Amino acid sequence: MIRTKKIKNPVKTRIFLVLDATLLGFLHLQHRKYLIMKRYALLVFAFVSLCTSCSLESKGPDGFYLEVVPIDSVEMPEYFVQGEIYEINITYTQPNSCYYFNDFIYEIDGQERTVVVVNTVYTDDSNTCIDNPEEVTVHFNFSVTGNETYVFKFYQGEDEEGEDQYYIVEVPVMEGRPDSRNQAQVKD
Repeated sequence: MIRTKKIKNPVKTRIFLVLDATLLGFLHLQHRKYLIMKRYALLVFAFVSLCTSCSLESKGPDGFYLEVVPIDSVEMPEYFVQGEIYEINITYTQPNSCYYFNDFIYEIDGQERTVVVVNTVYTDDSNTCIDNPEEVTVHFNFSVTGNETYVFKFYQGEDEEGEDQYYIVEVPVMEGRPDSRNQAQVKD
């Protein structure tokens, strides 16, 4: 048996239903306006961020900027031993006295390593730069975790067409240090 409830005053009920529907419509409209404003604010933020973001070679307001410099030479071992740590020496030329070593850009892609030297260049008016190019040697430590040949790409600048140029070194990995009898075989 289905029970039905008789409504005492159907006119009042209809008014409340109309008011509820109107209120829900109003709230829905307000929520929609909120979402549109939120989306608008996000677009404005993204635009401002894009316009004010800095690149590696843009001059900053703080009197310095970062610049990628070409690598002149690299000291690498002929082979790596798995589990060992090696110091990789890199030599580059600082164009003047306003250039200071900052860091490396070190990208890993499988067994390939790309290495780039980044310098901080100071641009303060009080800092007079002496045009005396100087060779600088810096290093990073490389831990051998794999057992396959590593390929290192050292940034050497751009060619006439603007293409990045790299000095590529392949270093095989040995399972253990060869003794003096086996060393001649490794060099072949």
